[in-house]
Amino acid sequence: MQEFSFSTRIFFGEGALERLRRVEDRRVLIVTDRFMVKIGAIDRVVPYLTRCEVSVFDGVVPDPPIEVVAAGVKAFEECQAETVIAVGGGSTIDAAKAIRAIAKKVLQVETDKMECFAIPTTSGTGSEVTDYAVITDNVRGVKYPLDSQALRPPVAILDPSLTASAPPTVTVDAGMDVLTHALEAYVSTKANDFSDAMCEKAVSLVFRFLPLAFQDGEDLLARTEMQNAACMAGLAFNSVGLGINHGLAHAIGGKLHIAHGRINAMLLPKVLAFNADLSHLAGGEYSLAAKKYQRIAKIMDFPAATVRLGVSNLISEIERLNHMLKIPSTLKEWGADLAEVEAMRGELAAAALADVTYATNPRRADENQVFELLGQVMG
Repeated sequence: MQEFSFSTRIFFGEGALERLRRVEDRRVLIVTDRFMVKIGAIDRVVPYLTRCEVSVFDGVVPDPPIEVVAAGVKAFEECQAETVIAVGGGSTIDAAKAIRAIAKKVLQVETDKMECFAIPTTSGTGSEVTDYAVITDNVRGVKYPLDSQALRPPVAILDPSLTASAPPTVTVDAGMDVLTHALEAYVSTKANDFSDAMCEKAVSLVFRFLPLAFQDGEDLLARTEMQNAACMAGLAFNSVGLGINHGLAHAIGGKLHIAHGRINAMLLPKVLAFNADLSHLAGGEYSLAAKKYQRIAKIMDFPAATVRLGVSNLISEIERLNHMLKIPSTLKEWGADLAEVEAMRGELAAAALADVTYATNPRRADENQVFELLGQVMG
């Protein structure tokens, strides 16, 4: 028996912020970062909360460390918040989810009676609808993926106007994270018809609209469709899991401090080739993952008359998209110290294989195979 469900109410499209007018007579804590305050994003949210007492915690930083979450819990306690509103990218939403969950335990707050809204300003993580949050231990250089249904925001507000301020690099990194989510969930060992439908739609939206959002940040149609793609991919992987691409991205990103979506994009062509495993046939058949990659290639109208051709062209098109979006293909091209990466190769491989996302990867990997993937992305 399988299950596909989601409890988050999703309000999307232009004008979605109007949903906040229903929040009345509450003490509200807005969780955000200083950049969102600087560009006026918070000033666009607060006017919808005219009947509320509003406090702002703007201490979130990329890859939020444990210390930021602790500071957020303190801010929560000081204003005695009844509603949490996260305004920002995946890091901000992750931090807000962790703050809310910890408040329940430490401050004995009943989260089922606490309103929580996730308002993404980037189109990438899908964190607004997932049970996951990634918190960083800067001392150890480790990213910890948290997984609990208590983390899932009850309400997501997708207003494309808030994503228009995202710089091109942020738009690209977030968008390629969406593509990685969709393609990993698509071949997950727990994939099903419902998750597949969302993954297929998300992939088609990314290939069509990410280049447009990159070229013109004010294109609200492209921004809308990328928000929808991110949310659908989030719903899919929240139900069926991800794979070794994210395990490696967490490990490498935690050590080298490279943007999560960027390292995912760099890894993606290599991991697709690994998962497809075209050099081996089982009973004269290609793997299910390879066949599903071929199906995606057909959906995208890439040449895919055979499994091998479909897989090869899907990988080529991802590499072409990376090149168009100015994403480096290797860590060497990105500027990493390869001697430093080589020295931590064993640690990176162990972290990737221990990562919770690896559990649903369609192909098992041993340490040597992970070393090979690391070698490819190192360049």
